[in-house]
Amino acid sequence: MAKHEPRAVLVTGGGTGIGAAVARQLTAAGDQVAILGRRPAALAAVAAATGAVDAVCDVSDAGQVAAAVEAVASRFGGLDGLVLNAGVMVPGGVASLTDADWDTLVSVNLTGAFLVARAALPHLLARRGSVVSVASVAALRASNEMGGYAVTKAGLVMLTQSLAVDHAHEGLRANVVCPGWTVTEMGDEEMAAFGGPRGLGVQEAYELVTALVPQRRPARAGEVAAVIAWLLSDAASYVNGAVIPVDGAGMAVDVGTLPFDPRIDVRGRSEGGPP
Repeated sequence: MAKHEPRAVLVTGGGTGIGAAVARQLTAAGDQVAILGRRPAALAAVAAATGAVDAVCDVSDAGQVAAAVEAVASRFGGLDGLVLNAGVMVPGGVASLTDADWDTLVSVNLTGAFLVARAALPHLLARRGSVVSVASVAALRASNEMGGYAVTKAGLVMLTQSLAVDHAHEGLRANVVCPGWTVTEMGDEEMAAFGGPRGLGVQEAYELVTALVPQRRPARAGEVAAVIAWLLSDAASYVNGAVIPVDGAGMAVDVGTLPFDPRIDVRGRSEGGPP
């Protein structure tokens, strides 16, 4: 990263995965970083390793969010950047999700982002700051048994673009990254759940789920964090309202032509498909 004046950045979901990688990159560049999350031990570990300030906060609780954002802004003297990374995954389609599943997804992935953005907005506008939301390729493409998660991530995309449209004239920039499969603690859990019944280890499961991704591998958390850091920087000064896939060209694939690719072996028929 190019040298720049130190910034004050708040990162939600900063205890693990992409959020922790963002904290590592920004603090290494000299920025002041505060990480929010619900797990004290995970936050403390990242804070100890990076020098970030850790604050336990449930982003779905408006009172906790308001207190945490004000405490961070007061400590840093303002805010230059916000990374909306907190999220949860509950698999399931519309037919199988329970009311509790739906409420969990919406409260963290969407309402939580709204609450943090609303609380941070006055501080960001005062510094002509930047917001980067971490959505998912699931926000842009439907997939099997992911209806609730995908809907909340799609909502996060529009929330972020609405921030850009409403406040760009005041100097705010708001953009979205949409990672594909990324090696994180959450990703490892999903790979264990997916690969276990198939007799696959976590690494083998990652290889299988990215077999049709042109780069043939998952992302590293640091690779996604690098895009986020760029979007926060002045190098992206005229990038606003953008939605950027970070997926190894996975979304560029035309699935209807995969059987024509000599590298691909399409075997069997889908359940419920034509005879």
